[in-house]
Amino acid sequence: MHNETLRPETTPSTLTSFTPNVDASKLNHAPGSLVDKYGRRVSYVRLSITDRCDFRCTYCMAEEMTFLPRHEVMSLEECLQVAKVFVGLGVNKLRITGGEPLVRKEAMWLIERLGALPGLDNLVITTNGSQLDRFAPQLKAAGVKRINISLDTLKADRFKTITRIGDLSKVIKGIEAAQAAGFKRTKLNAVMMRGTNDDEFVDLVQFAIDRELDLSFIEEMPLGEIHGRNTTYISSEETRELLAQRFELIPSTESSGGPARYWRIPGSESRIGFISPHSHNFCDTCNRVRITAKGELYPCLGQNDAMHLLPILREAPGDEAPLRQAIMDSMGIKPFGHDFTQQMDSPQVVRFMSMTGG
Repeated sequence: MHNETLRPETTPSTLTSFTPNVDASKLNHAPGSLVDKYGRRVSYVRLSITDRCDFRCTYCMAEEMTFLPRHEVMSLEECLQVAKVFVGLGVNKLRITGGEPLVRKEAMWLIERLGALPGLDNLVITTNGSQLDRFAPQLKAAGVKRINISLDTLKADRFKTITRIGDLSKVIKGIEAAQAAGFKRTKLNAVMMRGTNDDEFVDLVQFAIDRELDLSFIEEMPLGEIHGRNTTYISSEETRELLAQRFELIPSTESSGGPARYWRIPGSESRIGFISPHSHNFCDTCNRVRITAKGELYPCLGQNDAMHLLPILREAPGDEAPLRQAIMDSMGIKPFGHDFTQQMDSPQVVRFMSMTGG
């Protein structure tokens, strides 16, 4: 555990004690729910437990990353305390992210305790798959409901180029290990990049169908000081039109509780999803917030305003009241939405995706 006292960070000038100006009961929200000023209930938290990763994906981080010193990262006990408070405020879905969460020492200690939290219906994890060969059975036993695995290519040499240091065979073994452990609806996430993997979209769909996996295609997002995305960006609509030449895609109303919009292929159990932060902004129904490994609560992935929870955790260890109030107040800075389209070549959010936790 870390007990160092941190200097309180400056919070946005607009952050004050917040009370929703909407009647939650009229919106069919349960009493005590987290509700923002637009009447949206926050029921989903993405919790990063490390900024470190064993890959260096080009769209996610710099090749020479400077990672956080240990004392600036939430301890696992602090992560658990944050999760408990959120669940107490009606959050029923928690996604564990990184970096790569399974490289965090003793990560399973935390995951086992999260899986036992009363009221948490959906504990899920996003991973690059490199550690699943070791951890899949333990994750299943701990109560993890579903796994998302990043996979942008099926070509080993290309995989090495995208991840800089990754080994595709380890990820394939990880996918197989997750299935062997009994995980259902395992989902692959593929970031769409023109000139990099756009010739593999059909192959990725067929790979998912053959293994009864779900697959989501993700529009590239302008996070971190990475320029030139205007030349690599591909819209969901363009990819869908490409896939329609090979597969019959039927719109589905299914939801996994996140931003993906799903399509079905007749005769297949797989769902093909599209996450479209540019072309089909999903902000009006946003139900989530993100917590970084250093305890920053970001109400919006595409904005810089944050509530800094780590100083609160360490100034009053074990006292949940200040933490609960800070989380409730953060709803006052949750914006209606973001505008990634205007930021493609001039990112306004300079933190890398690996720092935000996906």
